[in-house]
Amino acid sequence: MSGLARLGIRVLDALLPPHCLTCEAEVGEQGTLCEACHGGLAFLAEPLCPHCGVPLGGVPLAAPAPLCPGCEESPPAFAAARAALRYDAAAQRLLLPFKYADRTEYAGFLARQMARAGTPLLARADLIAPVPLHWRRQFARRYNQAGLLAARLARQARKPYAPRLLRRIRRTVPLGELGAAEREEALQGAFALGRRAAPRIAGRRVLLVDDILTSGATADACALVLLAAGAAAVDVLAAARVPDPRIPASQ
Repeated sequence: MSGLARLGIRVLDALLPPHCLTCEAEVGEQGTLCEACHGGLAFLAEPLCPHCGVPLGGVPLAAPAPLCPGCEESPPAFAAARAALRYDAAAQRLLLPFKYADRTEYAGFLARQMARAGTPLLARADLIAPVPLHWRRQFARRYNQAGLLAARLARQARKPYAPRLLRRIRRTVPLGELGAAEREEALQGAFALGRRAAPRIAGRRVLLVDDILTSGATADACALVLLAAGAAAVDVLAAARVPDPRIPASQ
């Protein structure tokens, strides 16, 4: 950032003091949270399932983390997934306005937390791509929240950003209230390779970015398309992760 740009930010902050993203408390820098709101977030940490990244309650940190019940029963197509936050009421105060209420300024804070949680995934990625929205949903919303996060992560990691690697060719019903099996069924045939994307994918490792990872069905459906097109591997990085209700919480 140039000296002139930094001066402009200082002048703006003096005229309009920066406020916490989720409350009215003053903070030292735009795009951050106050101490209370930041302290209310549950940042995911080990032990995590080494495959899907879901938090594992009751597993000693010294022991090698086992696979979670979901990955034991049906391993996903992606190689590894990580998320920054546990998806709870505090995380919803960030993610729901970001996703549905045009609060795109939340992207910077969320991407920084994702970069911390997904450092190894970013380091080995050849391409960074968002989970796509169906064009009608994106037209109504005016932006793809996963795309905003993926673009910021690509800039931070200095990796190629590939927003059109995948297309969502079939609009699906809202997945929030569906079970894992219903999600998988709803997503069949929903994604396709982007036009002229195949040469970019062959032999490369793709990092797929989304806002919320629930059952992993959406990421799995995208990974299957990418792997079929010749991707070497697919990893997944999300802002928040819904815990598996079969695993007792320890955080």
